[in-house]
Amino acid sequence: MRTEDREVPVLEPVTECPAPTNGSRHAVASTPNKASVTRFILFACLAASGLALDLWSKWTVFDQLKYPGNHQVWKGLVLGMSVDFQLATAFNRGALWGVGQGQTWLFASFSVVAIIAIAYFVWTRQAISSMWLTIASGLLLAGTMGNLYDRLGLHGWKDEHGFPGYAVRDFLDFVFFDSFHWATFNCADAFLVTGAIMLVLHSFWTPIQETPAKVAPAIHPPKPV
Repeated sequence: MRTEDREVPVLEPVTECPAPTNGSRHAVASTPNKASVTRFILFACLAASGLALDLWSKWTVFDQLKYPGNHQVWKGLVLGMSVDFQLATAFNRGALWGVGQGQTWLFASFSVVAIIAIAYFVWTRQAISSMWLTIASGLLLAGTMGNLYDRLGLHGWKDEHGFPGYAVRDFLDFVFFDSFHWATFNCADAFLVTGAIMLVLHSFWTPIQETPAKVAPAIHPPKPV
């Protein structure tokens, strides 16, 4: 058998890509894309404008009506339901719907924790992973900061004894069916409730990621010698 008739395979060098180090992996994963930057800007604008609207509305109403004070805005029928809307200045030393009266500092502490949590989820881009979560996070931050401002007594109002009023300023007042008096609230409360509802709705339609099935490795027949 003549050896020169055999075909000698030509071996070409194979260049392997170096495996990325932990640092480079983190750098690639943490590089923000254009959509993340856009949503972060929207989040910041929502939080800032919501806070400004809340503080401005509180200052305007309390400056005009003083405390206590009220002003009839509108009364009529909506889909056959009687609605009475007025501005009525009030101080709330609890949480939403007057829960936990007198626990101002406890709720202020909760607000600080909530702000830190929102900041963390924004930093890790979990809170801005979608436009829906971006809007919800911006509303939650605006409402939390607006009520925290009041709970720290930064509004300058004093109680009947001349001490700083560590309480949230409320002024939006609704009465339905001529007898059902809805709790007096403010813009920050509206932002908080809306953001919370958006988070709950999002939890229902977020698909659960399934674990991919393991594929058995392919078995190749032995090469002939």
